Amino acid sequence: MNEAVAKSLFQPDILTDPFDFYEEKRADSPVFLDEASGAYVVLDYDLISEAVGRLDDFSNNFTALLSGGKSDEELANDTEIQEIQSKGWPQVNTLLTADQPVHTRFRKLVNLAFSMPKVNKLEDAMREMSTELIDAFIDKGQCEFVSEYAVPMPVRTIAGQLGLDVADAGTIKRWTNAFVDRLSGMMTRERQLETEREVVEYQHALKANMDARRKEAKNDILSDLVNAQVDGERPLDDAESLSIVQQLMVAGNETTTAALAEGLRLFASNPDQYKKIQDDPSLIPNAVEEVLRMSSGSSGIWRVMHRDAELGGVKLPKGAMVMMRYHAANRDPKQFENPNQFQVDRKNARTHLAFGKGIHMCVGNMLSRKEMTVTFQEFAKRIDNIKIADGAELKYPPNMMLRGLSSLPLTFDKR
Repeated sequence: MNEAVAKSLFQPDILTDPFDFYEEKRADSPVFLDEASGAYVVLDYDLISEAVGRLDDFSNNFTALLSGGKSDEELANDTEIQEIQSKGWPQVNTLLTADQPVHTRFRKLVNLAFSMPKVNKLEDAMREMSTELIDAFIDKGQCEFVSEYAVPMPVRTIAGQLGLDVADAGTIKRWTNAFVDRLSGMMTRERQLETEREVVEYQHALKANMDARRKEAKNDILSDLVNAQVDGERPLDDAESLSIVQQLMVAGNETTTAALAEGLRLFASNPDQYKKIQDDPSLIPNAVEEVLRMSSGSSGIWRVMHRDAELGGVKLPKGAMVMMRYHAANRDPKQFENPNQFQVDRKNARTHLAFGKGIHMCVGNMLSRKEMTVTFQEFAKRIDNIKIADGAELKYPPNMMLRGLSSLPLTFDKR
């Protein structure tokens, strides 16, 4: 294997454990061409913060990556995919893959559904759910945290808000996995076709719920979305609503699962920091920010060059793919002192980029923060001496844009 391939960010073993790679490459050049993939990578906190604000240079329209990197022409000639997609609704650029002014319209509509007052109204239900999940394993003194808590907590929360069967977490997780795998850059042909079928299945399920909410609104996010109007704008149509909900299911589910799991791993590995939040629960909101900084479930986001430009002295040609590596920015020693150290009382923890920055900052960030806050409060109150189970092998499946533990076996004492 040649040196260029061995040092590619998108090599599976580096994606699963990228931190040494980040430090090595940042010392050499915080903006570099990843020759194996042909993409440029940005690792520097200040440069990423600058780039996401340069909307005329860096475009969010990376739709081709959601179809396995296929161009529009290639997709049009792929009869198998076309046949599957013809049974559903088209993928449209709304939030994640839209630029201004298209993005601005959708963001205004979605912000109505994700305001802080609306998120705060969900807290009692979240706390009840957290209590129920902990009750199921607390007397055993052990749990597999991902499957027994980190998956069902956000899945049930978002499912309830979308009118889906909260008890059917498996189906919702399967749909979310399909969305995530399309972002992974690691799909086989067989899996690509499978994800296309699962996306269509999801679309039909949500379409029925959307129609019901248009006839009779309920007190949930889906009702707010499909009926939202701002400044005389028309409400979202079916394809637009389905696109936004698909993104919310990933943002409000997969990344929160990853952050919850990484939070418990960090507490188990740093018992002094866990004791701090037990002794002083007022530290928990800041601990949430520090977990987000350390975990960065959305480890990176793509941009496409609108035109020839420079970043950090590196020339980026028009059409080039650029990976903004939030994961690396959140460990940038110029921004965070002792960046690899977990400190629940870190003064500038909230300046992290885990949710992005600027107009494309994750719209579900308040929902995710609330779920994490409730979880850490309930664990700190009810559970002592959290440890990673002896012999547990912690694994992070390789993914270009997301990073999270596949399992987290824990032991603990009931407080």
